[in-house]
Amino acid sequence: MGIIGWIVLGLIAGVIAKILMPGKDPGGCIITILLGVGGAFVGGWVGKTLFHTDLGTFFDLRTWALAVLGALIILVGYRLIFGSRRD
Repeated sequence: MGIIGWIVLGLIAGVIAKILMPGKDPGGCIITILLGVGGAFVGGWVGKTLFHTDLGTFFDLRTWALAVLGALIILVGYRLIFGSRRD
């Protein structure tokens, strides 16, 4: 996948993760993209480590599931770190 593919995958995976875990989070579209792209990397690592599978092509369901799983992991960490700083 090219860089544009990673950004699109990241944006959509980040949005799906925020839909699955609603709440008030600081940050907007850029944070969502970074969350999703980072989630794709984390999901790929989790898939390789735990399930012995790699990310597939852009349209592969396994790719999307691992990217959303990784984005959820990063979102939980993000909320743990930055969620308590809200006044």
